[in-house]
Amino acid sequence: MSAATMGPPAAPRAHAPLPALGARDRRRRVVSRVMLTLTGVAAALTVVPLLLIFFHLMRAGLGSLNPDFFTHVPAPVGETGGGVGNGVLGTFILVVLAGLMGLPVAIGAGIYLAEAEGGRLPNAIRFVTDVMNGIPSIVIGIFVWAWVVVSTGGFSAMAGGVALAIMLLPMVTRTTEEMVRLVPRELKEGALALGFTRWRTTLGVVLPAARSGILTGVLVALARIAGETAPLLFTAFGNPFWSAKLNEPIAALPVQIFQYAISPYEEQHAQAWAASLLLIALVLAMSLTARFLIRSPYRSR
Repeated sequence: MSAATMGPPAAPRAHAPLPALGARDRRRRVVSRVMLTLTGVAAALTVVPLLLIFFHLMRAGLGSLNPDFFTHVPAPVGETGGGVGNGVLGTFILVVLAGLMGLPVAIGAGIYLAEAEGGRLPNAIRFVTDVMNGIPSIVIGIFVWAWVVVSTGGFSAMAGGVALAIMLLPMVTRTTEEMVRLVPRELKEGALALGFTRWRTTLGVVLPAARSGILTGVLVALARIAGETAPLLFTAFGNPFWSAKLNEPIAALPVQIFQYAISPYEEQHAQAWAASLLLIALVLAMSLTARFLIRSPYRSR
């Protein structure tokens, strides 16, 4: 057909005007905006206490931070100076002990719970770990005191490590279970189809896929136990001198903060604020490391 017989092109059709919003739609929009505002306020309120704590610690404790604070032991009562170097060392030793004793058991238990299809034993383990998550830390300290301190005849770093390891178990167990469950089933089935045994599939396929999530849970758990005070009062007890022996009382930052806080001397109060700032900084560093580990590898840089 020629262009002459086709005639002029048809004019574009005008779009019909959108209908006006009814009362119900306007109400839904208002409710949506109000709820978004409330959730934003709630998110801000969760951050404000942390910022207030951090800024107060900066104001009260920053003036006491100096090289001697990190390298010296506490000064005698009533004298100025001194530091918490032994507390930093003791906290590091206690956290390492707790990790060495608790992490293999917790990660192994989490893998077992994730791979188990069900049954009485897995359900019983889940119930016990959930109950342990709710036990007050001071109760764990009293239990370890009766179980370890009394039987060995004295307070020790080993007893403190045992108490912190018990606190570590339920947190890492449940985190490991959830992270392993998030691994796609297709990965497991593909490895099994290639002839891998079940244990080799778990160690060679499942664990590498869940590694970042498990490491995140481990760091968060270590950060939590690093600030525990109550169980260490009954187990490690504290030590005003340098000590790295596992069969003797050992210093710890949380214990020193508690002892300085109840002291009548202003110098020790100032050092308690500084030690609190140091402890918060350590926990914040571990939390930021955990956030770095769980970042998505596909996120735009």
